[in-house]
Amino acid sequence: MPTSVQSWSPSSWRSHDARQQPTYENKDELQDVLGHLQTLPPLITSWEVENLKAELARAAQGERFVLQGGDCAESFADCTADVITSRLKIMLQTSLILTYGLNKRVVRVGRFAGQYAKPRSSDTETRDGTTLPSYRGDIINDPAFTEEARVPDPRRLKRAYMKSGLTLNLVRSLVEGGFADLRHPEYWDLDFMQHSPLADEYHAIVESIEDTLGFLDVVAGRRADSMDRVTFYTSHEALLLPYEEALTRTVPHNQGAYNLGTHFPWIGKRTNQLDGAHVEYMRGLANPIGLKVGPNMSREKLTSLVAHLDPEKEPGRLALITRFGADQIGDRLPPLLEAVQATGHPVLWICDPMHGNTEKTNGGIKTRRFANILRELEQAFDIHTSEGSILGGVHFELTGENVTECIGGARGLQETDLERAYKSHVDPRLNYEQTLEMAFSVVRKARNGGLKRERTRGMGEGGRG
Repeated sequence: MPTSVQSWSPSSWRSHDARQQPTYENKDELQDVLGHLQTLPPLITSWEVENLKAELARAAQGERFVLQGGDCAESFADCTADVITSRLKIMLQTSLILTYGLNKRVVRVGRFAGQYAKPRSSDTETRDGTTLPSYRGDIINDPAFTEEARVPDPRRLKRAYMKSGLTLNLVRSLVEGGFADLRHPEYWDLDFMQHSPLADEYHAIVESIEDTLGFLDVVAGRRADSMDRVTFYTSHEALLLPYEEALTRTVPHNQGAYNLGTHFPWIGKRTNQLDGAHVEYMRGLANPIGLKVGPNMSREKLTSLVAHLDPEKEPGRLALITRFGADQIGDRLPPLLEAVQATGHPVLWICDPMHGNTEKTNGGIKTRRFANILRELEQAFDIHTSEGSILGGVHFELTGENVTECIGGARGLQETDLERAYKSHVDPRLNYEQTLEMAFSVVRKARNGGLKRERTRGMGEGGRG
C-alpha cells in the first residue's frame, strides 16, 4: 500500500475540484443513502485485492497477461443470468485463446459489478430542440430522454450496490461450481458460436487443450484440481466519488484503506487532474489502480501523476492504460514510455484500443472500426518491443451478446448493419465474434515475434497456465 498518504482520508477528495459529478436536488436523501451504504458488507475482500496486486506485478514483468473486458456501461436491466453468463463465457473463451497462444497465465479482470457511472463530454444533451441533462449511467439517472428520467436519483446508488452484489454472486457461484473447468469448455459455448467463421479455429484450440490435460492427468496419476476453476477480478472507473468513499474501508489485518466495492478502480481521461478530487481519492487507496492515458497527456504530467499515485514504487500498484487512437499512438506512446521508464516506476502497461477509435457515422450513430482497433493494438505491441518495454495487457469493451455496434470483423459488418442489433446506451462494444478475432490477432502477433521479449521472460513460469 502507499505509505506517503499524509493528510489523506477517504473523504479528503471533498476539498478538491471534483469533475463529472451529478448535482442532487435532495442533499438529505443523498446523505441518508451514503450512510446506509457505509453499513453494508463489502462486495470484495482485501486479500483478493492483494492477490490481484501480486498478479499485476507479475504482468508488468511479462510473466502474466491481463485481459480487462466488459461493458462500456452496465445497465440495471442487464443484471440477468443470461447476460452475465454470456459475458463470463466470452471472457473465458478469450482468455483461453490468449493463455494457449501466449504461453502464459491470463489475469481476468471484468469491467462489471460496478461499471454503472460514465463520464460525459457535455452536461446536457439536445434532441429535436429539447435539451436535458446527459445520461451519466444507471447509478445516477436513466437513459430515457425525459425530464423525470434524467434527474439524478440518490436511491440509484443502493440499486447499483445491490446489482453489483448480485452480479458478483453469480460469477463466483459459476466459477466455484466448475463452470470454468478447462476440461469442459463446452459449457462456455454461446448459442450462436457454431455459426461463427472462427468456430473451427477456436474448437481446434479447445481439442488441443483437452488432449494436453488428459495426458497430464495420466502422467501424474491424478486429476489436477487447479484446472477446475479460475479467478475473476472486478474493475470500474471510480467516477462517482461519494459512492466510492462509502465503500472504502479499513480491515483488521492489513494496513491502509481499501475500496471494497471493486478490486481494480481506475481514473479516467476526463478526471486525471493532478490536483483534482479523483487523483486525491485514489492516491491513498491500498488497491492497485489504473490511470487512463490519452493523446493529450504530456510527459511532465504523466511522470508527475505516476510519482503522486505510486510514491513508493510498489510493484503491482499502478497500471497505465493507454488510449490514443490508431492514427496517434505511433507519435504519442514512445515519448511517454521513455519518460516513465526513466522514473524507475514498475508500472504495468495496458493497451485500450477502443476509446481512441470512436467515431460517428453520417447518421449520427457512435461506432468503432474493427480495423482501427486492431491497428492500434498491433502498433502498441510493436512500440513496446522496440522501446524495450512490456505490454502486459489489453482493455476491451466487449459483450457476449450478438450485437452489431462495431464495423468490420470476421463477418464484415457494414455501417448499414449497425441498427440491426445496436443495444449500447453509451459506447459501442465488440461482439463475441469480434472479441475472439481480436484474441486470435494477439496470438498471431506473438507468434510473428511481436511479443518475443515478453514470451521469453514469461517462459520461466511453468509454461501454459
